[in-house]
Amino acid sequence: MHNRSFRQIDVFTATPCLGNPVAVVLDGSGLDDAAMQRFARWTNLSETTFVLPPTDAQADYALRIFTPGGELPFAGHPTLGSCFAWLAAGGQPKSPEHIVQQCAQGLVPIRRQHVEGHERLAFAAPPMRASDPAPALLSEVAQALGVTTAQVRRAQLLDNGPRWLTLLLDSADTVLALEPDHARLAALGKKVGVAGVHPAPAAMPLIARSSREARAFGPVPAAPLIEVRAFAPPIGVNEDPVTGSLNASVAQWLIEAGELPAHYVAAQGTALGRAGRVHVARDAAGQVWVGGQCVGCIRGEVLL
Repeated sequence: MHNRSFRQIDVFTATPCLGNPVAVVLDGSGLDDAAMQRFARWTNLSETTFVLPPTDAQADYALRIFTPGGELPFAGHPTLGSCFAWLAAGGQPKSPEHIVQQCAQGLVPIRRQHVEGHERLAFAAPPMRASDPAPALLSEVAQALGVTTAQVRRAQLLDNGPRWLTLLLDSADTVLALEPDHARLAALGKKVGVAGVHPAPAAMPLIARSSREARAFGPVPAAPLIEVRAFAPPIGVNEDPVTGSLNASVAQWLIEAGELPAHYVAAQGTALGRAGRVHVARDAAGQVWVGGQCVGCIRGEVLL
């Protein structure tokens, strides 16, 4: 066992404790799968990552991503949080224009943006495959969520490494009101994402009219266009606070379908008392970028 440099980063927020934390072990060399999984279960965060030397000459570093229940080929908030931690620890990218992360899903470009005096990291959404869910499965998931079929506007299985059965519901208010049967979702074996659009122009800060815990945080600057929630009981996470991979797939799906504009802000985590903000932009080449701010919360060493 060795002392290894460790960071805990809050992602999709500039304010500690309002985003989604990721545990980052900055040197995962020599750890086997069982040791990584054991530590991920111990942190009990939605994801824990291990930075490794890359095996692809184009990459700046390699990353392995674990939930309490298993390894993921790709995940969004761990990608941004791990990149933030790697840069803060002195990591030097090969290119001045972007950082390249190697993971099981492939190479993921990450760019640094300076917006209104702060830095925002954004990853290039990996290619996404969409397919129609079986009607019987969709019906069972709707019942587990507590919504009627009339409240489901669209539904697709979205796969960009992580696979989400994703429902576009009739409103953001419906999304916020969900009280899912997590045991039933776990039995179905599907991770479920939901999204709902706020009434234009979404001028009233969502945080001010949500849960009692969220009201205490006061106004937040970015007015969200959609509200997103992510339920993943099959991998040991009843509800993920802010989910980059899901938001990437939702953006690719709903921008293409004409439901969302090419640039927008998504809110996630409100029902958990968080204030995650996900900035989405599709560039002229059609590439979707998913970004947000990060903030370091814990820095030290871990014995692994």
